[in-house]
Formats: sequence, C-alpha cells, structure tokens
Amino acid sequence: MKKFTTMFFAVLLCCTLLTSCYTSTHIIGSGAKGSEVIQKRQWFALWGLVPINTVNSKEMAGGATDYTLTTTHSFVDQLIGIFTQIVTIQPMTVEVKK
Repeated sequence: MKKFTTMFFAVLLCCTLLTSCYTSTHIIGSGAKGSEVIQKRQWFALWGLVPINTVNSKEMAGGATDYTLTTTHSFVDQLIGIFTQIVTIQPMTVEVKK
C-alpha cells in the first residue's frame, strides 16, 4: 500500500509540474497594425471541458477589421491552475492586438 501511495503522489506531482504552455495565434485581416493590446482571462471547469465565462474576441477588437488574436495557456495560467485545479477550474488568456 505504501508503494502505491508513493507512486500515486509521484504521478500526481509529474502531472502538475510537467504541464506545458501553448500559444495559438490567428491573424484576422492584415493583422495588427498598432500596439494596443487587450487581454482577458477565460475560465473553464472540469479541466477545460466546460467554459465558465465567454470571451468575445470581436468585442475586444472593438470593430477593427485587422487584428491579431492570441490564445495562450501560459506559465501564469498554470500557476493559477495549481491552486484552482482542486475544484477543476483552469484559466486561459485571450489577447487581441490591434
């Protein structure tokens, strides 16, 4: 039983610490021409399966036709997730650059 418990916590630690960051970038129109950046955090429950809030990138762009949309699961999101994963909540950052 002790070996199972040790192995369980070792796997749990690896799953928590060895998660990776990812970035997805979409260029809308000709892409961003300026340096104005708007960021919002989107929250998911059940480890990313159920969205809690909705982040609308078109509203964030404010009617602009040329902008760059970046969705990131960064180190900061992982750090927040360490404390919120107990209740299965995970954040993700959405950024619009105009």
